[in-house]
Amino acid sequence: MAVLDAVRLQPGVDLAARIEREVKKRWQPQIRSKAKKKAASTDGVVVSTRARFGFTAAPGTTDDARIRHITQALSLRWAERLFGARDAGATENQLLQIAAQGLGQHYFRDNGRRAHDLDVEFTDVEEIEIGL
Repeated sequence: MAVLDAVRLQPGVDLAARIEREVKKRWQPQIRSKAKKKAASTDGVVVSTRARFGFTAAPGTTDDARIRHITQALSLRWAERLFGARDAGATENQLLQIAAQGLGQHYFRDNGRRAHDLDVEFTDVEEIEIGL
């Protein structure tokens, strides 16, 4: 009987995989939700991208649109906009536009201290990662 009990205590591979899936299904959304709330209320997000990025500017100027690799922290205002749009069913293009606006505000405009009237170009996105 002791051997039989020991066998029952060790779930089979299929059962162990199902248990793991169920735990992740319940656990991961809770962790993501907490991280999302924290990012949208205190920390903001970090956007790392490789894309054509810059202002519409005279060719050869430093702000002329070109492929750049940028990692930039965005304030909680932009985190709220990104999460709100995603939760409302925004398309990938719409989310990219919000990220571009946030990057433009922080990276080029220095939070409103310069380059006020220039339009940001954000195209040819090769990669983008938004971290909490």
